[in-house]
Amino acid sequence: MSVVALAPENEELTAPEGRIVSVARVRGMGVFLVLLAVVMFGPFGLGVAAHVHATFLLGAPPATGVAPLSLPVRWVSVPLALVCAALGCPLWARPHGRGRFLLFSLGVLIFLWSFLGWAARGGELNFVDMLAESLAYSTPLLFGSMSGMMCERSGVVNIAIEGQFLAGAFLGAMISSATNNLWLGVFSGAVAGAIFGALLAFLALRYGADQIIVGVVIVAFCTGLTNFLTEQVLSPDQNLNAGLTFSPFGIPLLDKIPVLGPAVFDQNYFFYGAIVLLVVIHVGLFKTRWGLRARAVGEHPRAAETVGIHVLSVRYRNVIMGGVIAGIGGAWFTIGNVGEFSADMTAGLGYVALAAMIFGRWRPFGALGAALLFGFSVSLQSFLAVLNVGIPSPFLSMAPYVITIAVVSGLVGRVRPPASDGVPYSRE
Repeated sequence: MSVVALAPENEELTAPEGRIVSVARVRGMGVFLVLLAVVMFGPFGLGVAAHVHATFLLGAPPATGVAPLSLPVRWVSVPLALVCAALGCPLWARPHGRGRFLLFSLGVLIFLWSFLGWAARGGELNFVDMLAESLAYSTPLLFGSMSGMMCERSGVVNIAIEGQFLAGAFLGAMISSATNNLWLGVFSGAVAGAIFGALLAFLALRYGADQIIVGVVIVAFCTGLTNFLTEQVLSPDQNLNAGLTFSPFGIPLLDKIPVLGPAVFDQNYFFYGAIVLLVVIHVGLFKTRWGLRARAVGEHPRAAETVGIHVLSVRYRNVIMGGVIAGIGGAWFTIGNVGEFSADMTAGLGYVALAAMIFGRWRPFGALGAALLFGFSVSLQSFLAVLNVGIPSPFLSMAPYVITIAVVSGLVGRVRPPASDGVPYSRE
């Protein structure tokens, strides 16, 4: 008789992706996929009449026309439910297996496709517009997560991103309206972010103040200041809040690719800038001497000091550059999106950007995946409201923040931040 040794439920497994997960959590992910499969098989599948179809619109100018895709909701959801369950079973039975997060991600994507089919049952869903909105809403999260990454890779926690967003949005809207120059608005947003980045660096590095507390104070200060100036300056003079925005700019030839062209290559300059910035930061952090020094300061500042790296100088530069990036991300809320500034318009997305950074393990492309997920959830709520699926609007509005809570609470496992992240440093 053979004996099978089972791993303890609290045993930790180190994933190739850099996360730390327990056997219990991996099995929980498998159970979660099976529960999703039950929903797909029942309400999304057998709960829908056999003749009901969902139509996805895939064509949009200037791309080559693509015929709409019409799918029978029941006969798509039921097979997808079986596939989702098949992906969940190995996670429960073999928690030590490879590709755990790949299986989980595939299962979630399958559920989302089934959900979209159920939501669009008997009607139409413009998939291209949804994808384009998802990318647009992910843009400020990319800027915010890159800002946090610049700071935390060098050992400084930047909770102040929300405040830097607000400052950049306010000043970007006011200066662009006053000068009728959108690029000057972007520059003004960057300056606003740099000012509060410098303030964070000064208080945290010069005086050793608690970085979390300083960040929260900056957010509170920026919230109160922008609310006050909106009432006292922008409201009396509408010319200072004129609602100017960047128009979408299509990249020739690429914007004509079916489906992806109008969604990915017909965005405004903020989105293209975020993608370029993501690549630059990835290369800078992991392929250059500057990046090696910044990461060394964030991991082992004392050892970095012994080889001639000035720890505080590196941290000052990175925090201020992080502020610049967050300020530009803040300008997106006004001159990159709705135009006019309104009180508290960032709606906590600075904190969501931090969650995206954590989800992405302090790596640019990992943060990209998280930002796209959050952007999709924000876009989804607006489309579901139009489709009138019967889900109360407050629950739809909660979706992005529920995802944020799930991420930071460790749904996908614990992640290791830089070893000296948030730890004050003083030269001996």
